Amino acid sequence: MNNISSQIAADYARDGFVFPLDILSADEALTLRTDLEEAEALYADDPKKRAMVRGYPARLLPSYDALIRHPKMIAAASAVLGPDLLVWGSGHFIKEANTTSYVSWHQDLTYWGLDEPDEATLWVALSPASVEAGCMRFIPGSHRERIMPHADSFADENLLTRGQELQVEVNEADAVDAALKTGQASLHHGHLFHASGPNTTNDRRIGAAIRYIKPSLKAEAGPETEVSLVAGEDRYGHFKLIDPPKEKLLQSDLDAIAADIARREAVLFAGAQDIGHRRS
Repeated sequence: MNNISSQIAADYARDGFVFPLDILSADEALTLRTDLEEAEALYADDPKKRAMVRGYPARLLPSYDALIRHPKMIAAASAVLGPDLLVWGSGHFIKEANTTSYVSWHQDLTYWGLDEPDEATLWVALSPASVEAGCMRFIPGSHRERIMPHADSFADENLLTRGQELQVEVNEADAVDAALKTGQASLHHGHLFHASGPNTTNDRRIGAAIRYIKPSLKAEAGPETEVSLVAGEDRYGHFKLIDPPKEKLLQSDLDAIAADIARREAVLFAGAQDIGHRRS
């Protein structure tokens, strides 16, 4: 392990997060943003397909498939998870300009149905993620906590799927603002307490969250759950490995995603009391 990887591993073990990581050039980030926004415009009148583009971009856009396999992304994820990597999912957290959308304090792994915590998220800024834009906030060391109680709010302005909120006291005075420039990324553990506030700037705050896991994990959604092998090898066969998208926005890929969403949502929304307001 080189010095940079060793430092990432040490900081991650201590704090549960690392930032900023220089991943993309401005032009590379713009390519991803352009692909996203062109697809959003194409599906402006089709909310279901637009949600798939936002929630599963690496399954539909070759540029995002390249992102999840980017050497700098792989190096950062491998520093904390090892050389064999699957991508459990990719998705966006988008806060429109001058809006009140927020993310409540939560732990990522609460409802995912994975049997071990060997997951790490690389959150890549495709536009400036400043404090004013509502960057993520982390509580150092909170990744050492087990999954804590959460309650569903399904609040309209909460970007989380269930509007889930930690039901333990979070001392916000301890929070670290993970501000990122366009093209930079943060890395955080699936148990880490984190949240983010509203976007008070005149630009969209767009972040791509790439979820890396070890192949040894199992999922409640079953062995048909679809993932991407992006580094090393899978010696376990606990998931269905999928190929990269051959072109943008293929209908066959949209159909496959719809089936995978159904498998995952059966776990994600298990026990939810307000399923009439659930969102993906």
